[in-house]
Amino acid sequence: MGGSPLRILVVGAGIAGLAVARALRMVGFRPDVTDKLPPGEGELTDTGLYLPGNAARALRRLDLDGPVRPLGQVVHRQRFLDAAGAPLCEVDLDALWAGVGECRALPRAELHRVLLTGAGGAVRHGAEVRTIDLLPTSVGVTFVDGTTTEYDLVIGADGPRSSIRTLAALGGPPRPAGQVVYRAVVRDGPRVAEWTALLGQRSGFLVVPIGAGRLHCYADEAGTALPADPVARLRELFGDYRGPVPAVLEALDRVHVGITDEVELGRWSRGRVLLVGDAAHATAPTLSQGAAMALEDAVVLAESLKAAGSVEAALTAYESRRRPRTRWVRDRTRDRNRTRDVPPALRDPLLRGRGGRIFGDHYRLLLGPL
Repeated sequence: MGGSPLRILVVGAGIAGLAVARALRMVGFRPDVTDKLPPGEGELTDTGLYLPGNAARALRRLDLDGPVRPLGQVVHRQRFLDAAGAPLCEVDLDALWAGVGECRALPRAELHRVLLTGAGGAVRHGAEVRTIDLLPTSVGVTFVDGTTTEYDLVIGADGPRSSIRTLAALGGPPRPAGQVVYRAVVRDGPRVAEWTALLGQRSGFLVVPIGAGRLHCYADEAGTALPADPVARLRELFGDYRGPVPAVLEALDRVHVGITDEVELGRWSRGRVLLVGDAAHATAPTLSQGAAMALEDAVVLAESLKAAGSVEAALTAYESRRRPRTRWVRDRTRDRNRTRDVPPALRDPLLRGRGGRIFGDHYRLLLGPL
């Protein structure tokens, strides 16, 4: 179907939606891209993002590795410390992802700008979908302003709380994964050269350099209740941590806080409506695979649509290729998260002996082809 005049709607202008739009344009389609929010809202603009090697490979397939290369900072090692700052284990990222791609940390907004340009730059903002009608060979879409349009394919790329998922009866609200997560960008903080995580009891604190002296900070704790004052809560929770944490806490001024969602569905499509990215398979961000999975989704979906003889065949082929990888990420994420419940007195000796191999093995399936 490559180059055919399929009418395609991509709902959601975040990383997943823009990556899909870019991939579709590369094989000859010209999708419409809409987002219910005004420009600049919805994305965590003042946060960082860590992209493992498989994300770099997907960006290469989208022909966006060139624009991304000057951004952020290449990350060569993951260092795991205990709460006192003593070493636990390391992962050599260059060796782990050799032949796949380099690992990079950068401001999320900079990746978003690259994807927006790659997608053609045209997004219809403030266009919320009110209803969808599954027709025999198309999808009727009605927006909240009353506009009605018919599409050959509707792609829901609108995140873990996807409205398209609900409208297409593919699933309800996401399930809380049991973590409160904190994200921030710190300027004028301590010098940190590599990806550095400090592991405590049912909580952890991560610091990653993203270039120009900035640090992406990510922290989490077990729970489902949002604190009234995220900065104060971070300082309370991690006040006894050592390593770079005290200087980071001192430099904090703004923190984004949220509840981690998990999405697990029996199927990703119904009729000619398909879910991609977090709308289909969101997990906790423990393995930093959210953006990577969305980028991979985009590549495989475009390939499937180009190769198949019908939309239905393409969606079947797409899901059969993507499910094993997203299931692996979900299962390995749960495996790693379970280590949070192990008392440090038991966990830390294990990590000092075998942690690098254990953590590196969590990405084993992702080293292979898409």
